[in-house]
Amino acid sequence: MGAVWRIAFYGLVILIFAYLLFPILVVIPLSFSSGKYLTFPPPGFSLQWYANFFARSAWTDSTWLSIWVGLAVTALSTLLGTPAAIGLVRGKFAGKKLVNALILSPVIAPGIIVAIGLYFAYASYGLVGRPLALVLGHTALAVPFVVINVSSTLYGVDRRLEYAALSLGASPWATFRQITLPLIRPGIFAGAVFAFITSFDELLVALFLSGTTAVTLPRRMWEQIRFDIDPTLASVSTLLITITTSLMVGAELLRRRSERLRTAPVGR
Repeated sequence: MGAVWRIAFYGLVILIFAYLLFPILVVIPLSFSSGKYLTFPPPGFSLQWYANFFARSAWTDSTWLSIWVGLAVTALSTLLGTPAAIGLVRGKFAGKKLVNALILSPVIAPGIIVAIGLYFAYASYGLVGRPLALVLGHTALAVPFVVINVSSTLYGVDRRLEYAALSLGASPWATFRQITLPLIRPGIFAGAVFAFITSFDELLVALFLSGTTAVTLPRRMWEQIRFDIDPTLASVSTLLITITTSLMVGAELLRRRSERLRTAPVGR
């Protein structure tokens, strides 16, 4: 009976993965279709829709804007989230749980509520339709991911290493720079990767803040689906899948490296 249950369990897992991966398995072949419309299976192989994507300035401008905003959000989120995580993990002050809940609230609250709140807040300052509004809005969504990754890494750091450095005469800043920072660096990089993915794939906030001038790639795809279903969407989706998957694999490798550093013996 144990073997039967094991086979049934793995069969269920395979079915779940097949269900989740089916849209991806359909989109990727469509991006190489030689047809003029979205038809499955594709009538032939062609790179015409990738060529169309790189040849149209509407697509490339939105892509570069998403990349630029994503990099700015990554830098700003890392600079804000890393000290916040250190303060939440190592600090002892009243209301720490409340502060932690406030930092994580953009992830917990429904996205539409966050988007509406950001729209009314930035509209009064005339920021709607500017890339700065997207950077600030996406940063509010991305900081929690940096805090979560850095905090989880910092909780696993052996504090005896820091105490040893302090007892040998190192200053608190030198201890952080030479002991703590190298140990939590994989967590910082992982948080930065998640921050970039959060900004690069975000749609709801972009719908409210991008206006008609700062159109990101997800916003461009959404408009294309609404008004004109172009097979170029399949090629853009395949590129997004490739980029996101590569970044997620990189984040997982960083997480595993961080785990190895935390579990390594002190004298190793």
